[in-house]
Amino acid sequence: MTSVLISGASVAGPVLAFWLRRAGVDVTVVEKADRVRGGGYPIDLRGVAVDVVERMGLLEPIEAARTGTRALTFVSERDRTIASLTTETLLGEQSIRAIELPRGDLTEVLWEATRHDVEYVFDDRITALDDRDDGVHVSFRRGGPRVFDLVIGADGLHSGVRGLTFGPEAPFRRDLDACYAAFSVPNVFGLDREAVMMNVPGRSATLYAVRDQPVTALFSFAGPTPTLDHRDTEGQLRLVEHVFGGLGWRVPDLLVRMRRAEDFYFDTVSQIRMPSWTRGRVGLVGDAAFAPSFRSGQGTSIATVGAYVLAAEIAAHPDDVRAALPAYEARVRGFATANQDLATSGARITSPATPLQLWTRNALLRSLPALERLGVPSQGGAIGRAANALTLPEMPVPALVP
Repeated sequence: MTSVLISGASVAGPVLAFWLRRAGVDVTVVEKADRVRGGGYPIDLRGVAVDVVERMGLLEPIEAARTGTRALTFVSERDRTIASLTTETLLGEQSIRAIELPRGDLTEVLWEATRHDVEYVFDDRITALDDRDDGVHVSFRRGGPRVFDLVIGADGLHSGVRGLTFGPEAPFRRDLDACYAAFSVPNVFGLDREAVMMNVPGRSATLYAVRDQPVTALFSFAGPTPTLDHRDTEGQLRLVEHVFGGLGWRVPDLLVRMRRAEDFYFDTVSQIRMPSWTRGRVGLVGDAAFAPSFRSGQGTSIATVGAYVLAAEIAAHPDDVRAALPAYEARVRGFATANQDLATSGARITSPATPLQLWTRNALLRSLPALERLGVPSQGGAIGRAANALTLPEMPVPALVP
């Protein structure tokens, strides 16, 4: 195996490209955006995912980009504080290796680590795949056709590679009966390295303030998945305005600012659950294969770990892709499933759906500091177990740290 095409330049794609290059493989990454995407709300690397970036020699710049979030404050619709907690208290992360940083900072670190020896093709996408004996024949929207030994889809929840290889998304998508909208707003709220969440039953509005960057606003609401085209931005804006219209706190101002935002993003809260992530010389990794939804808090971590393991199995089976891909699946599947399952318990904290669930959630939040002092296990126990539920294989080739 000498050439691999990766679709997607977010997290899983560059991590996979990094390790494949160190295995002597020629790597091309195709990305539909015209550049590496910055911005985005804070994400987390936890458990063995931190070990992966440490093996990459990237722990120092990633540590330097830490958000330094001081508190997560939960408020009522009338802006009364329910509880203000550290992430360690809320998630029980005292014993877990964990780094929170802006998504754009992580993608920038990965880009700098790979751009000199990986071919990046921006503003293009795969339009057809033909898996033949001599390799995968690939057609592109803009570029000419090419042949690769292996094609990997690291292109997110709505993966184009998955669609071309496995068919429509619907059989693999598990909707969690909720939607969310995210966008950036100026920090006119006086927030500093903190998050503030307001909940009413079935709806939440959250502000994330990270250092000197714009604040990320996040609306989330429960209900049946709407039948909106993912390209219908106007329809999405109207839906959010309808669902959140009439609420208090900072919601009216945020709805006005949402209309002006240049980075508005809307989607369902969904997971991808597939019986297989590979077919022939085509495979999937990250959200394309096992999206857990943001409620799990583990999407970036399992994408990072999955990409590393996939590269390790390819390096261990350089002449047999049909052995490398099943070996990757066998090693990662339990880890991915354990982290996907966190989304259910995460919803109890971030998205209580009924007045009783909200009252119970608030009572729990108020009691967490006392429970922590008493040594009572928290949700962090489950997070810690899932984040470390895999032993990283050794890379069969020397790692050449940039």
